[in-house]
Amino acid sequence: MAEPFVITNTHLNQEITAAMAVHDDHEAVNGLLLQTATWLKSIGSTQWNEILLGEDKHDIAGGISRREVFIFRQNDDQPVGVVILQPRANAWDRKLWGEDGHESSVYLHRLAIHRDYAGQDLGSDILQWALTGIQFAGKDRIRLDCIAGHEKLNALYLRNGFTLIETTPNGFNTYERLV
Repeated sequence: MAEPFVITNTHLNQEITAAMAVHDDHEAVNGLLLQTATWLKSIGSTQWNEILLGEDKHDIAGGISRREVFIFRQNDDQPVGVVILQPRANAWDRKLWGEDGHESSVYLHRLAIHRDYAGQDLGSDILQWALTGIQFAGKDRIRLDCIAGHEKLNALYLRNGFTLIETTPNGFNTYERLV
């Protein structure tokens, strides 16, 4: 099967590699997401609370099968980060973005960093990799969203060149950046 993307850079830096997640990565990906959801709760955020309840809104196993989940490893071993890059809008994306611009967009979801690597700007590195280290055929932008009140996350996206498009009535900020 031909991939809808080409990975043009397999490294975030000298120690961290980027790769498409495979079936054997499912447990590591879920572990990173659960760890992030636990951390979010510890700082008072309700974002990703469904993960703590065992719900999988993003169908991680299906995303791995669809080749939409990417994992980042230190020295090809320790998983340090994960991100979902979907070349098609899901129901949530259509709810937030309406019906315009989906054909040219990739949707970024579930960016998560292993807590041992927090504060090392790995989130920015992964965002930059999503912008320049992988190319999707026919796509010229990345879209993402987050809770409007999550100041650090909103600052991360702005710092990495994403443009705030709108704050939705249900309290989410939508961001977009051309690649």
